[in-house]
Amino acid sequence: MLFSKDLQIHNGSLEIEKIHNSWYEKYKNLNYGAFITFVGIIRDENSIDGLSFDVYEPLLEKWFKSWQERAKKQNAIVFLAHSRGDVLNHTSSYIAGVCSPQRRVALELIDSFVEDFKKNAPIWKYDMRNKQRIYAKDRSQKIDGAGILA
Repeated sequence: MLFSKDLQIHNGSLEIEKIHNSWYEKYKNLNYGAFITFVGIIRDENSIDGLSFDVYEPLLEKWFKSWQERAKKQNAIVFLAHSRGDVLNHTSSYIAGVCSPQRRVALELIDSFVEDFKKNAPIWKYDMRNKQRIYAKDRSQKIDGAGILA
């Protein structure tokens, strides 16, 4: 399990309250005016029992570090936790957040951060039906730079 102060990968559903509260306790005394989180919840749709996730940690860490640097330039902090493995409907697989001295910076960063995560984070999603994983190809996106040697 990948577990650093601001980037966490957990097996199964996330304990949202525990994760959120630990970040709040960590950052509340920085004298920042904004602490914003976004939580993703698995929807009961398309006859699935939940979702299952594979994570490529080295590439995720690289992606996350680039966001830490981007946030730091605005005197902000980004953090996220995601699930690996099976996550049942009506539970959470994703929480991301931003702390910033200014509300506007935090609001803009959380939007960009979540959208870029959806597009470029190396996490692959599977539908779960009858305890089987089915790759959710129709809801997947090619990661920028995938398949190109650097």
